[in-house]
Amino acid sequence: MDSFFYQSFLRALLIFLLLPAIVLGADNITLKLGHVQSSEEPIHQSFLHFAQRVEEKSKGQIAVHVYEASALGTNKEVYELARLGASVIANVDPGYLSDYLPDLGILAGPYLLADVRGYEKVVRSDWYRSQAEQLYEKGFQLIALNGYFGARHIISSKPIRNLDDFSGLQIRIPPNIIWVKTFDSLGASPTTLAWSEVYSGLAQGVVHAAEAPLGSIIGSRLYEHQKVLSMTGHFQPFVGMVMGRRYWDKLSEDVQKLLMEEGHAWGTYLTELSISSEQEQLDFLKSKGVRIVEDIDRASIRQATESVYQTNPDWSAGLAEQIQEILNR
Repeated sequence: MDSFFYQSFLRALLIFLLLPAIVLGADNITLKLGHVQSSEEPIHQSFLHFAQRVEEKSKGQIAVHVYEASALGTNKEVYELARLGASVIANVDPGYLSDYLPDLGILAGPYLLADVRGYEKVVRSDWYRSQAEQLYEKGFQLIALNGYFGARHIISSKPIRNLDDFSGLQIRIPPNIIWVKTFDSLGASPTTLAWSEVYSGLAQGVVHAAEAPLGSIIGSRLYEHQKVLSMTGHFQPFVGMVMGRRYWDKLSEDVQKLLMEEGHAWGTYLTELSISSEQEQLDFLKSKGVRIVEDIDRASIRQATESVYQTNPDWSAGLAEQIQEILNR
């Protein structure tokens, strides 16, 4: 057993030993929700809001404890905890979910959306329902995938205005194939690091740039090491929540229904929070001496990333066209 799965097994065993066991028909349920962002970010606030609503709607039957900053493990570790049957909710990204179901990765693709509010068409489509069913067969119950995380931009020591500026750029990306393909297409030199290592990676010169939503750049204080923010908006990510199928199937239909309804409501809440907080976040970064670069040739950058949609052998045939058809309805 390799170290990753061994550590995941130990974490799962620990949770099983420490948390009250779930029994069909039990009066009280305790869930742990894990994510890797800091407690200062909008997404953390949205999860606290979700936990409060679930407790209120269930009249105290369901308690959701939120753990930030990788307290339950990295993204992949928490996914495996869920799949093994632990009583956890994992914060998910389509790019990471593509490790289990490749077609979902397209939702993390570069410059996918002309309007972020149009993403709702995707989550109401037959294609999305089919993906959720297939993900269930892989061991996960998809609760929600409709929370807008905020456009991702690049923070570095120099402006990134056009395609040439990406050449050789040593930039941190998550360990995720869609990010690798995107920054390879731009001529950058991407380096995969866990989010918890980005701050130190910039400080030590392991990487010279990072890309993230504004809330994450602020929450992890990346502006302390790099002072130029280029508003590339190369990804417009939506995130969500999953539970493991083994645990999910033990829950009553009423509990399942409540979690699904509140999960979707959470996504709507996060979307509005991310959109409404953008100007405040930019003002904060300016107050910290960060230079905001907005005169960017996005057309050339977008054109370079089109190859990401054309050269992925793991995707179903015609997938990119299918998603665009949904978005254009």
